[in-house]
Amino acid sequence: MVRIRQYSPTTTHGDRGREVRLVDTFINEFLEFLSVEKGASGNTIAAYRNDLGQLEEFLGAKKNGNGIQWPHIGQNEVLEYILYLKSQSYAEATVARKVAAVKSFFSFLQAEGRLKANPTEQLASPKVGKLLPKPLSVQEIDELLEQPARRQTPEAKRDRAMLELMYASGLRVTELVSLDTSSVHLDGEKPYVRLIGKGNRERQIPLPEQPAQEVNDYLHFARPRLVGERDETALFVNRRGERLTRQGFWLILKGYATEAGILGRVTPHTLRHSFATHMLRGGMDIRMVQELLGHANISTTQVYTQVDREHIREVYEKAHPRAH
Repeated sequence: MVRIRQYSPTTTHGDRGREVRLVDTFINEFLEFLSVEKGASGNTIAAYRNDLGQLEEFLGAKKNGNGIQWPHIGQNEVLEYILYLKSQSYAEATVARKVAAVKSFFSFLQAEGRLKANPTEQLASPKVGKLLPKPLSVQEIDELLEQPARRQTPEAKRDRAMLELMYASGLRVTELVSLDTSSVHLDGEKPYVRLIGKGNRERQIPLPEQPAQEVNDYLHFARPRLVGERDETALFVNRRGERLTRQGFWLILKGYATEAGILGRVTPHTLRHSFATHMLRGGMDIRMVQELLGHANISTTQVYTQVDREHIREVYEKAHPRAH
């Protein structure tokens, strides 16, 4: 279970001397609900805590320290908060996420009987223009994967295995660094990786020969030198023999992308985008891509069909005589 910081229940005197329970108790209950009932990840809960803490600070400032009485928070105050967010130069997607957190919070309070009316019920979520992911080309992927092969160190063998595995499977970076040695199955004729993704959904992803071989070489020749005498279950470890972090992988990827001469920003999610786009261009059914990516809804996967349409248009404009 995710450990949640326990806010201490406190009271203060509001209008007419009534004792009012402060917002942080309500936020804590909501976070516990997300953790226990919804199985939300630690990252998701941390994001909600941050977003709702910002709402608490905004409303608290308006109350001049007199405490926040949630049944008395109306739509106008929520609208003021949204306008405040928009004035802070946040990206559209950030504002939309923060508003979604607020709406979820008030819906929870209403469902728990804390509110008679939900002040966000009639509020529409901010429209967000979808940014199409920019995948790497196959040639750029090849250049990227070749960079670790130029070194003969345990770290380089680990890096080659990680990059090959990421591109072959479309894993999220959190899923990659969460893998244990027991997560990869390389002995049979059909190697695969087994993992638990978002929403505790289990999936198995087949591994082609090259990535399976790179992971196998890392396990037998490089990982023992990195782990040493440590009793570590993590598949990918740092030079101290401890589980590699998301930030650690990102720095590794960034370094190799620079060495490969790849222009633009390359993130761990870029490899996931590239995997999905290249699979669709290669003829794989979108439902199969959805399964491999671990998307709960097909609509999430469909963004990659938009990327492919952009690619088709580029090719068309280059090829058709009347397109120039």
